[in-house]
Amino acid sequence: MLYSGLLLFLFSTLLYFPVISLNILLAVRFIHGTAFGIAATTIATAVVDLIPDERKGEGVSYFSLSPTAGTALGPFIGLYILQRADFTMIFAACTFFSAISLIIVLFSKIPEASITKEQLQALKSRFSIHNFFEKKALPISIMMVPMGIAYSGIVSFLNSYAIEIQLQDAAAYFFIVYSIFLFISRPFTGRLLDLKGDNVVIYPAILLFSLSLLLLGQAHSGFALLLAGVLVALGFGTLMSCSQAIAIKESPKHRVGLGTSTFFICMDGGMGVGPFLTGLLVPFFEYRGMYLTLAVVVLLSIILRVK
Repeated sequence: MLYSGLLLFLFSTLLYFPVISLNILLAVRFIHGTAFGIAATTIATAVVDLIPDERKGEGVSYFSLSPTAGTALGPFIGLYILQRADFTMIFAACTFFSAISLIIVLFSKIPEASITKEQLQALKSRFSIHNFFEKKALPISIMMVPMGIAYSGIVSFLNSYAIEIQLQDAAAYFFIVYSIFLFISRPFTGRLLDLKGDNVVIYPAILLFSLSLLLLGQAHSGFALLLAGVLVALGFGTLMSCSQAIAIKESPKHRVGLGTSTFFICMDGGMGVGPFLTGLLVPFFEYRGMYLTLAVVVLLSIILRVK
């Protein structure tokens, strides 16, 4: 699955070069998204299988720093290339990184998961929705839907909001500050999850994320905007890695892959529909009102965590 996903990812990256119409571009994006879904879910499952049960929170926190680094460096590299070349050079760079990821995996030692014949037969049973979702991972995964929607409101509209309130210079450093504090906090929050339990980490993270959106909606200075970035890292950043660890810990050993995909379906689903939903709020509440509304939504989502 991993080799197939990464090969398809490399192939789909090459398909950008001959694109001559919007319809072809959409088809390429569909293939690319499929490849990303396969590769990302398989890599996460393989990594989780290597982490001892008693250190799942810490291990997932370390692992999740990798996509954080990628999503922080990727846009920076893309903008740097675009300022000096064209999109063809960006596609060439993406092809290079896709090939590097495949080469790394070829030299990686990833053991096969240990699974009994009975467990394998259960996974191969007749068609059922139960075979595509892990119900034990659903409670924490569903909680990530509103979190993903709220975070997408930041990613999608921060630049427009910053221009409106004349803080675009500070906004340029927002995600840099976010990434720095993510790197600092994640190893500690993951370790805390293992030592003290889920709720000790999850409840404060929800409160911090809600506070970050409240501060963002009331920002009148560059300092306030960047402080909101710090709180987003401590709030949403912590929720993203620790909730994934919880989803994995709740899933049976032979269904960890399903638990991982259930988590990503919910979180990515929230982030996917988020720009559309949050965009509907802007004409009625403007950007400040939108962020304040999202702060309330995040705070109320704490109900989904109450058992």
